[in-house]
Amino acid sequence: MVTVPSSFIPPALRAMRANRIFVTAEAARRRVRERELRPASYGPPGRLREDVRVDVWRTDLSWPVYTISPLTGAPDGCVVYVHGGGWVNEIVSQHWQLAAQIAAESGTTVILPIYPLVPFGDAAEAAAGVVDLVRRSREQFGTTCLAGDSAGGQIALSAALALRDDHGITVPRTVLISPALDLSWSNPRIPVVQPTDPWLATPGGKVLAELWRGDRDLLDPVVSPLFGDLAGLGPLTLYTGTRDVLNPDAHLLVEKAAAAGVALDFREGTGEVHVYPLLPTRTGRTARAEIVRTLHTALEQ
Repeated sequence: MVTVPSSFIPPALRAMRANRIFVTAEAARRRVRERELRPASYGPPGRLREDVRVDVWRTDLSWPVYTISPLTGAPDGCVVYVHGGGWVNEIVSQHWQLAAQIAAESGTTVILPIYPLVPFGDAAEAAAGVVDLVRRSREQFGTTCLAGDSAGGQIALSAALALRDDHGITVPRTVLISPALDLSWSNPRIPVVQPTDPWLATPGGKVLAELWRGDRDLLDPVVSPLFGDLAGLGPLTLYTGTRDVLNPDAHLLVEKAAAAGVALDFREGTGEVHVYPLLPTRTGRTARAEIVRTLHTALEQ
């Protein structure tokens, strides 16, 4: 992967109009309609890593589920990774590359669910499906961690709460990369951060959140995990950039975790954008290496 300076990313994202589906409510609705008519491809890139094997199967809910496992050695445990994309965009190559890196360098199996997006899927279905995958993984692979970015971070944390509440399962490590935590988009610091964020914005985000919540209240922890009771959760790792409108809610999660006695490893990238650990920058590469080490350590315990 070619490495570029972090300073190149914000102007590049603005030039690409990366925020176009978020800047207006109508743009978000158009994207939902586009994906409803023409679903995006979700399969792995033609060239991934040569040291991993990719397989696919379907859940009882008919989701395609991919597994990535190292070709050498016996895999140790499993990581269920939930991709981001604003609940409307499909998995992309950066997600596949990170999942393959985790599998190869942590010596573990990575499960990648292709969950249904809006307007066909919702928060409750996604959380329930991920909960089921973690339970199956524990039976098949043993120790299982959770990870997710952006919208996938929301699903991962909501699933961790449900696993604790409904099944008495404590996930040994949940890694959250720029997670969406409060789908009401009501944090008063969001407008302060917004001018610096080249990727996300509130108007489209609110439209997607309304669709994603299904029949749940926006503040239900299945939709907005920031409002869940964190007590009893396993350790969390949280990556966030200061040029991300989701950053203010990340700080609230840090405060809530501390109050609940939950260990949280907070990794804030000053001047970094949304999901910066997935980007081809030096800080992104460093973050990916840290994520691999974090998950490897959790799986060994």
